[in-house]
Amino acid sequence: MIELYVDGASAGNPGKSGIGIFIKGEGQHLKIAEPIEPTDNHTAEFQALLRGMEEAAKLTTGIVSVRSDSQIVVTAVEKEFVKNEIHKPYLLKILQLSRSFDYFFIKWIPRSENRAADALAREAIYKQPE
Repeated sequence: MIELYVDGASAGNPGKSGIGIFIKGEGQHLKIAEPIEPTDNHTAEFQALLRGMEEAAKLTTGIVSVRSDSQIVVTAVEKEFVKNEIHKPYLLKILQLSRSFDYFFIKWIPRSENRAADALAREAIYKQPE
């Protein structure tokens, strides 16, 4: 089983943004801190999940268990619905990709349990050129 922890961060609304991805399990221990185009925090969260799932798909088609501290993202995936038009393309891709795994789970966790991904997302903000 792959455990995928994801987080998005934005310094502003919109502002400099980054995503953090932490993958462990099946002999993997992967950390990604990636700057993204300036955006708002919620959009960064969706981008983090999509990017993390793409990385997980490179490692397994088996069980993927996602943890995120974004209630909006977790609820959107669970209900397969999001109101904001900006987030709909991300959700569609996330749902399509989730079907490529034998088992896919997503769970909301408090920020205190998502420290690794949070730190990576914040680190990514500062990797961007001025």
